[in-house]
Amino acid sequence: MPVQDPRKFRNALGQFATGVTVVTALDRSGNRVGMTANSFSSVSLDPMLVLWSVAKSCNAFDVFNHAEQFAIHVLHAGQQQVSNQFASKVPDRFAGIPCAEGIGGLPLLKDYGALFQCQTEHRYEGGDHIILVGRVLDFDLKPKPPLIFHAGRYADLPEVAEAC
Repeated sequence: MPVQDPRKFRNALGQFATGVTVVTALDRSGNRVGMTANSFSSVSLDPMLVLWSVAKSCNAFDVFNHAEQFAIHVLHAGQQQVSNQFASKVPDRFAGIPCAEGIGGLPLLKDYGALFQCQTEHRYEGGDHIILVGRVLDFDLKPKPPLIFHAGRYADLPEVAEAC
């Protein structure tokens, strides 16, 4: 089997347009932790299960890997700055972003397209990631056009369609 170039593989994966999420949790000391992720997917309607994956190299890996609960916020098209902030290395990723407390004290962004508050159901090895499956305890929907990520950049839905 031929050896493949990891960068080329990443570029090929980037052809799959995804939504963008911010995942939040509390660390063992009760501090808020959050990160941008696009590895989100539905798993089951009954029971209601969703999944996302976190890189083992991520600074917040231990927090998310051990968290019993987490919240997934599906971002809308007006939240590119929120996505960038939670993907950055700033000390307080929550700075200037209105939040509330959810189940078990979970930090919840007040603005989103959809929100899922989850109890960790399963953890699976996934190469350089851990796949976290969450049982949805509560969810909310504020239908708005989604924030889309395609080919390494943010895109509008018409841009994605035209690129194909």
